[in-house]
Amino acid sequence: MAPSLTILTAQSSVVQHYIAQLRNVDVQGDRMRFRRNMERIGEIMAYELSKAFPYDPVQVTTPLGTAATQRMRHPIVLTTVLRAALPLYNGFLNVFEEAESAFIGAYRGPHQADHSFEVEMQYITAPDLNGKILILIDPMLATGKSILKSYQALLAYGRPLQVHIVAAIASRPGVQYVMEHLPECHIWAGAVDETLNHKFYIVPGLGDAGDLAFGEKK
Repeated sequence: MAPSLTILTAQSSVVQHYIAQLRNVDVQGDRMRFRRNMERIGEIMAYELSKAFPYDPVQVTTPLGTAATQRMRHPIVLTTVLRAALPLYNGFLNVFEEAESAFIGAYRGPHQADHSFEVEMQYITAPDLNGKILILIDPMLATGKSILKSYQALLAYGRPLQVHIVAAIASRPGVQYVMEHLPECHIWAGAVDETLNHKFYIVPGLGDAGDLAFGEKK
């Protein structure tokens, strides 16, 4: 299966408005609004992503008869990278309210002299993934290293039917890296920025999503 990339801001929509507020230094000081905008983007992404799922026809009973409709065929597992992804994850959970969840503690290790780094992972918990739809949620897809390492660790819990990676903002190099190393994945991004700086942060990006949502870490 060939990898795919869907960019929500490729078309004009309210997502443009939410991302503009996420990026805006004059608005970022409002943590509640930052978290809520991330959550809204997650809700919209979840709806768009749901169009890629297989469905089964069903009949439901109403007070006045029966109605033909559809229901999702496969269970969903939402995977969030702590801590920055929690608001975006909440948006997905609002839509896929019966989904199972996996949680990963992954972060950038110390930067070396050339500003390179290794991804450190200290925690992972997940349900059985076999035959399920796996959605990996991280607000910023910068280099793609943490997503790749997270997915490789998750394979110990089974082989998912579909793999979707979602980010509020991604970098073009990160998207290319993920597509090269995870050809089975589908990437969904609110926006894609073209470059990374010398410390491998997305430019123009929006800064540190975890700090903006929950306060600066020491």
